[in-house]
Amino acid sequence: MDRDTLHRFLYDMLLARAFEERAAEEYANGNIAGFLHLYPGEEAVAVGVIHAAEPSDYLVTTYREHVHALVRGIPPRPIMAELFGRCDGICKGMGGSMHLFDRERRFMGGYAIVGETFPVATGIGYSIALRQLPEAVICFFGDGAVNQGTFHEALNMAALWKLPVLFVCENNHYQIGTEIHRHSAVVDVHKRACAYNIPAEKFDGMDVINVYEATRHALARIRAGNGPQLLEFETYRFRGHSMADSGSYRPRSEVKAYAERDPLKTVINEAEFGYPTSEQITAAGPDVISRLVDHPSAIDHFDARHVEQIKQEVANIVDDAAQFASQSPQPTIDDAWASLYGNRQHETLMEDAQHG
Repeated sequence: MDRDTLHRFLYDMLLARAFEERAAEEYANGNIAGFLHLYPGEEAVAVGVIHAAEPSDYLVTTYREHVHALVRGIPPRPIMAELFGRCDGICKGMGGSMHLFDRERRFMGGYAIVGETFPVATGIGYSIALRQLPEAVICFFGDGAVNQGTFHEALNMAALWKLPVLFVCENNHYQIGTEIHRHSAVVDVHKRACAYNIPAEKFDGMDVINVYEATRHALARIRAGNGPQLLEFETYRFRGHSMADSGSYRPRSEVKAYAERDPLKTVINEAEFGYPTSEQITAAGPDVISRLVDHPSAIDHFDARHVEQIKQEVANIVDDAAQFASQSPQPTIDDAWASLYGNRQHETLMEDAQHG
């Protein structure tokens, strides 16, 4: 892994963690209303997948999408303002936490309905296929969505028409508070894809490099005309389902075990790579000795001081975003009416007497 790529991974993951923790703080202070679904623990999936994509690829995400938006390149200011429900938000305060959208960056939205991403992504994929464009659609979904009918319908259609869709399962083991083995007869999500003849693989979603490489290869197969692919990334959310969920149904030992595998620790350890000991080289085996020895000299990684500088930089960015959001004006009822009619073109609308 080259230094620049690793730097981007590290920066985006640290920014993501800082942004989400600040969002939790602002929610507790009453500045964010409604539902707030946070991403700490899952950062490696969004960062690895989106960095492997091209800017021309489309992203369709779930309601846990703040980090996906950040990694896609939407600035922190309008994202935080949207969470605050303010006019300077990416959707002018009309979408909120669960409905971020940016057409220019082909970020086609977070969707609050479980399983809603599948038909949207399949429709976009169909449009791409009809125009024979070298683009792809990345469809994020959670393990809790695979029992929805839309999952099966979309996979069947995507396979039948060989659509350029990459289905990405962020398997964090829990559908709100229900563990996957309690709601699914098949707990390995990737195995479901064989019913539709879609190639599928399962990977460690706590390792950003692992996620990046798996996604890069899957997208290459899609661009080669091999049809849809499915990747299951096993990950874990450190917080509850939403800010209204304490997550107390999870065993403490389980939470602690996954905290030890924090994806931020993994990428920081990679960034602060040290020369392996002789014991580590021996344990790794002779076939990888040269790779381990050459790794530090081939890649100019960062020291701990550089990592701390990035942490301070992203902390300042998040502080600025929160201040920007708090100073942004509240939308008015006229803004709401303008948004309601803003996307209308030639439809005939039913209007009430007051606004007719």
